[in-house]
Parts: sequence; structure tokens; C-alpha cells
Amino acid sequence: MSNIVTSQQELHDVPQVQSLPGTRTVLKTLRQHPVVIVGIIVVIGWILLALLAPYIAPRNPLEQDVSNRLQPPSEMAFMGTDELGRDIYSRVLYGGRITIPAALAVVIVVSIIGTITGAFAGYRGGLSDEILMRLTELFMAFPTIILAMAVTAALGADIRNAVLALIIVRWPNYSRLTRGLVLEAKNQDYVKASRSLGASHTHVLVRTLLPNTIAAALIYASLDIGNAILLFAGLSFLGLGPEPASPEWGRMVSIGIDFFDQWWMWLFPGLAIATLVMAFNFMGDGLRDILDPHTRE
Repeated sequence: MSNIVTSQQELHDVPQVQSLPGTRTVLKTLRQHPVVIVGIIVVIGWILLALLAPYIAPRNPLEQDVSNRLQPPSEMAFMGTDELGRDIYSRVLYGGRITIPAALAVVIVVSIIGTITGAFAGYRGGLSDEILMRLTELFMAFPTIILAMAVTAALGADIRNAVLALIIVRWPNYSRLTRGLVLEAKNQDYVKASRSLGASHTHVLVRTLLPNTIAAALIYASLDIGNAILLFAGLSFLGLGPEPASPEWGRMVSIGIDFFDQWWMWLFPGLAIATLVMAFNFMGDGLRDILDPHTRE
């Protein structure tokens, strides 16, 4: 009995996760990369604007005032009005309530699906690995936006279908990333030590291998949020996202192109997309410097 207890204690003591950075390391990285702080502030700012949109938007984003259509920015309309007299400032604020949750939902779901399938394929190997990797290659053989357009067109233009389409086309990237990390890590000494002490396959995969791939998955996910925003806006721009009247940024840019001389119609939603994508990219770069042991001093 004492030998069993000792073996379980030794198994628990086997190194299982990479060392996480401390508060001092995080603060040092933020001081060295002020753009990361800018990115964090911009992201938090957009999230707050989206949450508070019902309280700070001057008008209902769907309210029409044809008598004041195509008005340039003024005291009456901070960002002007569109072809139906709708307030663009209100629509931009409400647009964040569509784009931000959609992009976050895509990244969260695909990171979970991709990490699980990639880890399983890398650890099991053999036929399971072959089947899963051929499946990922099948999805990756098509350009992302083209495949997303095909899926959305088949399912119908809708917010949920656009999100589902992006999930379908984005999960293989995470799967291949995690598989490569697991293939590299499963032959490391700490994994062999866990096996030699009698750890089950589930224990090795869940408690030993997956924690050592989380950092890379988080870094990739943080950088991928910007891509998800662009893809979602791209589908909306092509008419494959939310309904036409919806205050979604990509759809607003698409409508604004038809009224190119009225620059405020496409400029302000375009700036919303650009600032949010850049902010998430800045945050992703900072997270990479914090979590990646190869870039930490």
C-alpha cells in the first residue's frame, strides 16, 4: 500500500506545465511594449461602448428619417446619416454588439474543437491521426473566405449561419497547431516519466500534454480574433451575414460603397473594424511575449 501511495505522489510531482509568467514579467512586458497597452485600452473601450450602446446612442439604429438622409457629420448627427436617414453613430455603436460577440464566439469554439481534435490526433497517432489530418487538409485546401461563402450560401444568410461557417473553416488551423505541439511534447522526459509511473493515457493527455499547449493556443487565438472580425465583416459585406437593415459594420461599409461620395457612410464603420482588429493584434503580440518562454528573458 505504501508503494502505491508513493507512486501516486511521484506522479503528482512530475512537471506537467510550463512555468507561467509572474506579475513582474507581465508588467515588464507591458512597459516594453506600450502598443499592447493601447490595444488593451481600445478593446476595453469598444466592449464598453457596445455594452452601453442602448444608453449612449442618441437614436435607435433602425430609426429612419428620410427627410435628413445623407447628411454629413454635424451637431445633429455626429457621424452623419445614411441613405435612409439613420444615425451612423448609433449604428456604429450597436454594430459592436454584433461583431465583437460573433468574433469571440468563433474563436472560442474553434479553439476548443481544434485543440481537442489536434491533441487526440497527435497523441493517438496511427489511423486516428491519418483520418483527422486528412479531414483538416480537406478543409484547408479551399481559401477560407471562399469556403465560408459557400457554407453560408448553402445554409442561408444569417448571423448564426455566418458564425457557424467561420467555425467550420477555422478549426483546422487550431487542430494542426495543437497536433504539432503534442507530437513534439509527447517524447519529452516529463511525459515519459508520467508513463513510467503508471499514468493512464487520459492522464497524460489531459494533465500533462494539453497544459503545455495551452499557451500556444491562447496566443494563436488572441491573434485570430482580428481575423475572425475581418472574415465576419467580409461575409456581411457580401450580403451573407446579418439582414440588410442590421447595423453590422461590414454591411454598413458595403452600403457606403454605393454612396462613395458620402464618405462618412463607409469611413466610420471601416475605422471601427480597423481599430478593433489592430487592437486585438497588439494584444496578441503582447500575450505572445508574455506566455512564450522563448521570448521571455
